[in-house]
Amino acid sequence: MRYFLDCEYNGFGGGLISLALVPEDHGEEFYAVVICNEPLNEWVQRNVQPYLDHVPISHQHPPQESIEVAHHLSSWLSGFPEVEIVADWPEDIALFCLLLITGNGDMVAVPSLTFRLWKLPGFSTARNSAVPHNALHDARSLRDHVLSHLE
Repeated sequence: MRYFLDCEYNGFGGGLISLALVPEDHGEEFYAVVICNEPLNEWVQRNVQPYLDHVPISHQHPPQESIEVAHHLSSWLSGFPEVEIVADWPEDIALFCLLLITGNGDMVAVPSLTFRLWKLPGFSTARNSAVPHNALHDARSLRDHVLSHLE
């Protein structure tokens, strides 16, 4: 199963704010928001935080602590024997992997994961997204762009 990943985070090098995975077959999507009470800069306040809840109600999850999101993600992924995750930015993959870690030497259970980083010259998820800087809408934008070029 191939999923397209996008994350929003608290400024360069900052913590995860939201994460979305959307499947290539337009099936069930994953979207979660992590509590961020102290944005590191005005750009995050203006361009990310106001758009966290701009998703269909059936996909909306209340903001949670990152360890809860990790367990929710683990449970959601548990039905797959293996998953390929596609991203267009390395920090998205890094934040996804960091989310899996729940303590010293501990991580949530996940299936076999393969990561693919695709550099897409001239493409921007935010510029092509229905709601820029919303992880779910940006991941959909990434999926649609990549699949349109694979056909």
